[in-house]
Amino acid sequence: MTLRFSEFCVDAADPEALAAWWSAALGWPADVEDDMHVVRPPDVGAPLWTFIAVPEAKTVKNRVHFDFVPDDQQAEVDRLIALGARHVDVGQGEQSWVVLADPEGNEFCVLAAR
Repeated sequence: MTLRFSEFCVDAADPEALAAWWSAALGWPADVEDDMHVVRPPDVGAPLWTFIAVPEAKTVKNRVHFDFVPDDQQAEVDRLIALGARHVDVGQGEQSWVVLADPEGNEFCVLAAR
């Protein structure tokens, strides 16, 4: 049996707005596919990011999150905050990475440049 990673699904109170936010954050196009809001990576065959409407709000820390490696960590953190991200404390303490949350509270990390 072979599995292929085709989509990463994100629950959202406002899937259209959250897909638009991630589209701006990542610089990837957003569109609607099968009545779902999708952010499409530029790499052919890479998993789609699909945003799905749910009635409940996020209440606890994510069990899975993304780590991003920018060329300039502080510049990227500043850009993401200007787009609407916010700093969050998930118990990380003093680290080389910065934990942020998107407008609906989904945590992600911006690592130091490698």
